[in-house]
Amino acid sequence: MSERRYRLAVIAGDGIGPEVIVQALKAVEAAGERCGFAVETEDYDLGGHRYLTTGEVLPDSVEQELAGFDAMLIGAVGTPDVPPGILERGLLLRLRFNFELYVNLRPIKLLPGVTTPIAGLTPERCDMLVLRENTEGPYVGSGGVLREGTPAEVAVEESLNTRFGVERIVRFAFEQAMGRRQHLTLGHKTNVLTYSGGLWHRTVYEIAEHYPGVEVEYAHVDALCLHLVTQPERFDVIVTDNLFGDIITDLGAAVQGGMGLAASGNINPEGGYPSLFEPVHGSAPDIVGRGWANPVAAVLSAAMCLSHLGEHRAASIIEDAVGAVLPTMRSMGGPDMGATTDQLGSRIAAAVAEA
Repeated sequence: MSERRYRLAVIAGDGIGPEVIVQALKAVEAAGERCGFAVETEDYDLGGHRYLTTGEVLPDSVEQELAGFDAMLIGAVGTPDVPPGILERGLLLRLRFNFELYVNLRPIKLLPGVTTPIAGLTPERCDMLVLRENTEGPYVGSGGVLREGTPAEVAVEESLNTRFGVERIVRFAFEQAMGRRQHLTLGHKTNVLTYSGGLWHRTVYEIAEHYPGVEVEYAHVDALCLHLVTQPERFDVIVTDNLFGDIITDLGAAVQGGMGLAASGNINPEGGYPSLFEPVHGSAPDIVGRGWANPVAAVLSAAMCLSHLGEHRAASIIEDAVGAVLPTMRSMGGPDMGATTDQLGSRIAAAVAEA
């Protein structure tokens, strides 16, 4: 019997969520057998289906239960029948805010055998981490509307940034940079957003004094996006605010070959609450049941989860297995993938078991 055991809350969600989560758990189980640990899972019915059935998004009692797990793994949430914002704010943002998941960690890495829209790009030139502040900025919901629906309508959306919130993610970013190539880039728009940008800029350079081995640079976020496409090798660790991070990471997903490969973690570095790991893609209701969904993003998100729990060897084995299997695929999703969702997941799990 394994001495290392972890409790994982699984929110398969909607659409292709259950299809890709099954494959992620195959890899986790194989990695556990290979590395000597066990993962106990408990399923939670949260997402569009529950909302349409019961009117509930995240009951308080369920939130309290989730707080007791070691980590959470989610597939995807969202259905066409649920208006935008209900699930995002009632489930995902609520967990981010209430569980202090203030780091959104997104690797942008071009894997072997993956076709990228960037001509001539090789895996050696694209390997970075984007750290997006996850609990402040414009997403806190501060603002309002006056005279809605009239020609005189006024809409105000405020971005809230605190020294406390900025400092904690910046320190975490420097720690990540220390373990990589010791280079950190702040992405913002200080020439226009002088108040929030000034806070971010001052904080980064003040904290940089405690990390003399890390080279620091600043880039306006629009220029950063340009360089992400033309010179991705110039970036190692990028730290930025909530809104800019949301945009940068989706661009990064395109650079690395598509949403089907984009993993993410919503991290509470102190461990006071369980961190949440999820593929970046949506629920894709149009391809449910066809076997076209690419499970790699979910598998890599599960690998991130294991790494966060301290099982770094298991995470590396899963990542290597993905890297070994992907070159055998014809495409990264859809009917021409060269394997069904289940077949691809099984190949990855087999590669993990044989590592």
